[in-house]
Amino acid sequence: MSALKISSTKTLDFYSLDTVSNIKIPFVSSEVSAGFPSPAEDFIDKAIDLNKIFIKNVDATFCARVKGNSMVNAGISDGDLIIIDRSLEPQDNKIAVCFIDGEFTVKRIKIEKDTIWLLAENESYKPIKVTKDNEFVIWGIVTTAIKLL
Repeated sequence: MSALKISSTKTLDFYSLDTVSNIKIPFVSSEVSAGFPSPAEDFIDKAIDLNKIFIKNVDATFCARVKGNSMVNAGISDGDLIIIDRSLEPQDNKIAVCFIDGEFTVKRIKIEKDTIWLLAENESYKPIKVTKDNEFVIWGIVTTAIKLL
């Protein structure tokens, strides 16, 4: 899976994905110990295609690099890559990329009967109440966060 940068904002760098290439990565089917080493090479018996694992709707999927720390308690940190599926319907408690008043943001959405809240996963940030006065779109649903160690 390769990516081509298509846009940049204060909070996200957006990329289109190359899903045509077929890159297979060796896969260790047994568990990998976090304690004592194990000879994992002896257990490599198949390969996986990350496109098939991470991308369900090719034409509606993008990735973005996160800038900032508002979602750290959800496991999404500054510099992480997120995969966004624009074909998924917004649902309460999902993490979404939203466009509000001219800016993109990544937040957990809270949908009440007539109100939408954008919730950070960091106590330093206040919830954002979306009102009729806001220019607002739920741009896509985050399906995966990839950490760079």
